Amino acid sequence: MLNKVKLRNIDVYAFPSRSVLLDFIKNEKKILVAVNAEKILNNNEKLHKIINENIAYSDGVGAVMAIKQKGLKTVKIPGAEFWLDIIKKFEQEKSFYLVGSTSEVINQTVEKLKQDFPSIKIVGFRDGFLRSSDKEQLKNDLKEKQPDVVFVAQGSPKQEYLMDELLREYPALYMGLGGSFDVYCGEKKRAPSLFIKYKLEWFYRLLNEPTRIGRQSVLVKFIFLLIMKKI
Repeated sequence: MLNKVKLRNIDVYAFPSRSVLLDFIKNEKKILVAVNAEKILNNNEKLHKIINENIAYSDGVGAVMAIKQKGLKTVKIPGAEFWLDIIKKFEQEKSFYLVGSTSEVINQTVEKLKQDFPSIKIVGFRDGFLRSSDKEQLKNDLKEKQPDVVFVAQGSPKQEYLMDELLREYPALYMGLGGSFDVYCGEKKRAPSLFIKYKLEWFYRLLNEPTRIGRQSVLVKFIFLLIMKKI
């Protein structure tokens, strides 16, 4: 029996390893939501509801620290890596649909996936720029092609809102990926291993994107609340 822990207004599973999460989602038709410090401090009730109805996992070191403070064991599971773990695990038995980024990036992503996973069954894909008419077309396409897994890379909370809307029309396993397609096909670089090892991915992103300073200031508030045991 897996434990859940409440971090402010959201419920997060304490997965002890990636393999446990992989086994857990095998037959699920819900949304996988990556949780980090920013999501924990977010006051968006609509987003909270989506998270609590689905499968939240610790994607950031802040979430891991908060869960451990509650007395549970867990590990950081980076969504930028875990979506590829899903493909590797279920390549032979599940079909996939991809939504997100630009037309150029999604095409490059699909081609690279076919090279890296020769047996992968990609039943459909499209970019992440959706008008109302595009959403209806996407829903119909999902119903027609019936993928088992749908990856949506748009950034949060936009991707969570879209996945929630799609799930209500077509049940499948959904996962939000942010900028993972761009990283996978080389359009953006992930933090070097040294930054990852010392849990400084956030600092690397800040160095490369100084405009993130407003978002990263959330970490200071989060650490203070964690020390005060108010998470």
